[in-house]
Amino acid sequence: MPTANIQYQLCPEDPKGHLFSVSLKILNPEPTGQTLHLPNWIPGSYMIRDFAKHIIQPFAQTTEGRPLGMHAISKNAWQVEPLSDSEVEQNIGLDISYQVYAWDLSVRGAHFDESHAFINGTSAFMAVDHHEDTPCQVSLTPSHHAFMNDWSVATTLPKIDTDKQGFGTYLVPNYRELIEYPIEMGNFLDLQFEANGIPHRIVFTGQIERDKLDENQLLADLKTICETELNLFGKPYPIETYLFQVMITADGYGGLEHLNSTALMASRNDLPYINDTKRTDGYIQFLELCAHEYFHTWNVKRIQPAIYQTTDLNTPVYTNQLWWFEGITSFYDGLILQRAGIVSKEDYLTRLAKEMTRVYRMPGRFKQSVAESSFLTWTKFYQQDENAPNAIISYYTKGSLIALGLDLTIRAHTQNEKSLDTVLLYLWQHYGLTGKGLKEGEIEAICSQVSGLGLKSFFDAYLYGTEDLPFEELFAELGIDFELRPATSAKDLGGPTDTTQFPLNLGANLAATEHQTVKVTHVWEALTAYQAGLAPGDEIIALNHFKITNPQSLEDFLKRYQVGDILDCHYFRRDELKHTQLVLQAPICDRVVLSWLDTAETAEEVLEWLSN
Repeated sequence: MPTANIQYQLCPEDPKGHLFSVSLKILNPEPTGQTLHLPNWIPGSYMIRDFAKHIIQPFAQTTEGRPLGMHAISKNAWQVEPLSDSEVEQNIGLDISYQVYAWDLSVRGAHFDESHAFINGTSAFMAVDHHEDTPCQVSLTPSHHAFMNDWSVATTLPKIDTDKQGFGTYLVPNYRELIEYPIEMGNFLDLQFEANGIPHRIVFTGQIERDKLDENQLLADLKTICETELNLFGKPYPIETYLFQVMITADGYGGLEHLNSTALMASRNDLPYINDTKRTDGYIQFLELCAHEYFHTWNVKRIQPAIYQTTDLNTPVYTNQLWWFEGITSFYDGLILQRAGIVSKEDYLTRLAKEMTRVYRMPGRFKQSVAESSFLTWTKFYQQDENAPNAIISYYTKGSLIALGLDLTIRAHTQNEKSLDTVLLYLWQHYGLTGKGLKEGEIEAICSQVSGLGLKSFFDAYLYGTEDLPFEELFAELGIDFELRPATSAKDLGGPTDTTQFPLNLGANLAATEHQTVKVTHVWEALTAYQAGLAPGDEIIALNHFKITNPQSLEDFLKRYQVGDILDCHYFRRDELKHTQLVLQAPICDRVVLSWLDTAETAEEVLEWLSN
């Protein structure tokens, strides 16, 4: 086996202290003093996370055992003492060692206890400056705890020499690729299936009642989803294998894409069980998450902004293009489930209405464009505060609506001969397969070029502007009725409803507290709570001198009143008792309903829209 110049060894050393041990051998270090750094952020999650804060006791010595000074030169970088002239002449290398504290139960960092170990390369492996393009060898070594508990490894790191548990040696061509392979260790549930002949694995970490889990349903659905996406993009396939790494918790949710794998978090309740009579909403949400991250195999990991191809993981990298890479992916994740036959046309329309409602509920959509949302993701999107609904919009959710509007616009003006699929496949063939990155504004130009339509005004209004898309007109082309209605309750997410009763509300998000009060978490601009001067963090204790103990009791209380009624409101702001008056307003129409006329003509058009 050839010897790599950069050699890492990773061991889950101390489960009680949550400490990985890492050693790094550099055979040809910089003679004037090697510098190293750890990334400040991880690709796919656009926020400075300062992973280096979890590095403990970095130590350097020569490969002959002579200790060397090693000190921090920035929050995420270190300088090693230069080698002596004689050591340089003898080609003496460096040995670096350190520990990684791992107690971040997320898809972005590292987590380690007696039950499992999970770590991303951006948390584990210091980059060797000036050697980022050098092949990297990785040795995964079991600790005593891992050995005694018969742990296995789940990773898509390219194998060189491993045992049946997956411990052993791996090799990647460079540092940038090294951080694309998260590592899971433990006694996970390991399931396998093939999609278009490609081996796929899904491993579950966390407590699962395996005898209750409907493994056959899960594997059949995942197989269908993966094959639907593989068939959409066609051959040559970009992967030879794929791994879903799933951490199961009580209420977890999230995912992060990688070259040929994804790290996911999911709720235990969102898995399929053998007693389920149908796919639950939670399970469909889990399948959408899987479809979303799998879609990133093409759209983000290979079709990608040019600026991401030379990404500096030390500082933010700015682009307007996340509307495409996350928004379009968010549009397709639900559509893929419909095309795969997992949700019906009717259910898809209902779920689409609920996704659209997430945008129409946000006043911030009139203040921030989707392009700006993408550009400022580092602060405004990934560091949202209590005023976020009034100030920003998500490039995921409104980006998905831009994708929907773009698809309907292209179809309407080309008699369904072209669609968003056409644009997507053009990007795959001319950019994804060739490795060419997309420059700012290039996607919009390609949409016009491929569709044959002048779409500049579309993007000016809906991507770079803050206008709502004309969905009433766009859906009418398909015989689908688009309408906005008031909420039936705080839990109303949109879609059809049987009631014509739309109760009043405060125009605020509310949560119960342990003090039997109602806490205001978000206040919607210009609505009742806003006009009364209520603010996030306030605790409502009484309305009209009646105690209010939880959000449901407040909702029930408001059913007695009409628009224009004035309520006395007593509340705490911090530890101070305050009083205000609430002037009740008519409920606003911000829940989306989609329904179609069931005629032969429209049914055929809808079927064509949903099927290809």
